Amino acid sequence: MSLRMEVSSGSSAQKGRAFTGWMALAILAGFFGTIFCANASLVYYAISTFSGEQEASPYEHGLAYDKEIAAARAQEARGWRVSVDALRPQSGARALIDITMRDADDQPIQGLAVTAALEFPADKKLDQHATVNEAEPGDYRAEAAMRPGQWDLVIEAKRDGERLFRSRNRMVLR
Repeated sequence: MSLRMEVSSGSSAQKGRAFTGWMALAILAGFFGTIFCANASLVYYAISTFSGEQEASPYEHGLAYDKEIAAARAQEARGWRVSVDALRPQSGARALIDITMRDADDQPIQGLAVTAALEFPADKKLDQHATVNEAEPGDYRAEAAMRPGQWDLVIEAKRDGERLFRSRNRMVLR
């Protein structure tokens, strides 16, 4: 009688594919490839939704800074009183912007070319310009399709091409 024994080199749990260097490389490439794709898509959406620029030409804007200071001092010396009301009569309706301009003697200021720019602080793509008309002497009105939220209303008044008044006001439209 003879005994015969067979010795196996592995247990049944180890049977199957062997872990090779190529498999490790494929797992690493898949892992870092997934991270690269996620980062690339996040960078694309971050750049395409908001450029981060506040001015179209910041260099020229910086050069004109001294002129802006002189214009602001001249505006202050005029002593004009300007009031602005913006309201939406109904939900979803166009917003009505009412601008009242009075001089230092409380007389209405007539015959100005008034413009109104509506700037959305979070997204420059939503900025718009409203057409402003003089409804009565010293009272200027405009309508604009504005969604609810915070807006910057930039008003400029000119006469004969010279800017006489400029203001920027933050308002909340409901």
